[in-house]
Amino acid sequence: MGIPKSTVQELIRASANHDCSEGGGVCVQIVGIADLPTRFGDFSVVAFHSPSDRKEHAALVRGDVIGKERVPVRLHSECLTGDAFGSLRCDCREQLEMALTEIGRRELGVILYLRQEGRGIGFANKIKAYQLQELGLDTIQANEVLGFRGDERDYAVAAHMLYSLQVASIDLMSNNPSKIEDLRAHGVRIEGRIPVVVPPNPYNRRYLETKRVKAGHLLDEPGSLVIHEQVDSAEVPPEASSGC
Repeated sequence: MGIPKSTVQELIRASANHDCSEGGGVCVQIVGIADLPTRFGDFSVVAFHSPSDRKEHAALVRGDVIGKERVPVRLHSECLTGDAFGSLRCDCREQLEMALTEIGRRELGVILYLRQEGRGIGFANKIKAYQLQELGLDTIQANEVLGFRGDERDYAVAAHMLYSLQVASIDLMSNNPSKIEDLRAHGVRIEGRIPVVVPPNPYNRRYLETKRVKAGHLLDEPGSLVIHEQVDSAEVPPEASSGC
């Protein structure tokens, strides 16, 4: 159960000649949509191309989200070690599977899969950061030693993906308040938050504690997922926009 076939071609046509990346702006284009049956349920998979960062991003869409409000949305940044290799050093794979399982039970939902490996520093630098963590640094300190901020991600691409899918408003599946602030700054209407909290294991306990203490992640509800929290409905600044 994904995007209706009658809508697919309309979305692709709307993106065909779309490019608002001139002058350094962030832009994405829908280049393909297909059915994707998974062990979590039936989805549509949407391929996006971003002229601004020259990356290909993906969305898994459950149901007809066009024009819908309070659509559950998970923003998931690529994690090769966790998502594909099953690493226990992070909680990425568990969060992704929890979100997929929950959305697979619902009529509507979106997973945005963003190519921002290692919180935006790339795979090679992520492994260098792992080396530094093995010498005693935490994940944020390791990034800073390598010359990066603790988190280099930007969610302008995610906001534009939601705009391209014509989602009216969302309930964000996240423990990270910074995602709410960043998406709002790009014009996304966020009406609630759904925690996606994974209990720690011996290998990621310090990593999760660093996210809680230093990055302000809301990790005090282990195992919870479907508790909606109202998000402060402060207006988006007039200059913010998820469109072009």
